[in-house]
Amino acid sequence: MRLLRKKKGLSTVVTTLIILVVSVLLATIVTYYAINVTTTRVQEEALHPHKQHVWYNTSGWAQAAIVIVNTGGRDVVLDMISVRGQECNWTNIYYWRTNNVTVSNDLEVTSTNITGTTFDITVQGAVRTFQQTTDDLTLKSGWTIVVYIMNPDSIALNDVGIPVGITVFTANAQYKKEAIVEAAQ
Repeated sequence: MRLLRKKKGLSTVVTTLIILVVSVLLATIVTYYAINVTTTRVQEEALHPHKQHVWYNTSGWAQAAIVIVNTGGRDVVLDMISVRGQECNWTNIYYWRTNNVTVSNDLEVTSTNITGTTFDITVQGAVRTFQQTTDDLTLKSGWTIVVYIMNPDSIALNDVGIPVGITVFTANAQYKKEAIVEAAQ
């Protein structure tokens, strides 16, 4: 019996505190590690649509245009483009992609109706050849795409001066910009 009284040990309160502190410390380390792994390995999608325009020509055709820059860390697929909530037919969409030209100038309406499988449009002071698309468009990280839409649905003479939305859809997000319908001539 004498031996038990002479031994010194930690009280129950001190032992419980030590276990709690160690548990919290380990949980904090695991949490910081998990956050570090997910933020450095997951690349986010980020598109920057700008320089949007919608024009109506008194000859009876409309046109929309927008510049989209992929500022995110991964490539994206443009699933759909809509104007005023109406999906645009892929065959009415013409595009030009670049990774070495910064589009800082405003986009201009073409003088004629866009037709054919290719169409030349002046962008950033040079004539660029736009391709007609038939399916979803891809956009690599860091690249820019200029899109012209021929005859977007629901744009008529009475819409001149009214704001309409241009929405770009990907698998993960929607990017919407508004433009006021302008008279082309």
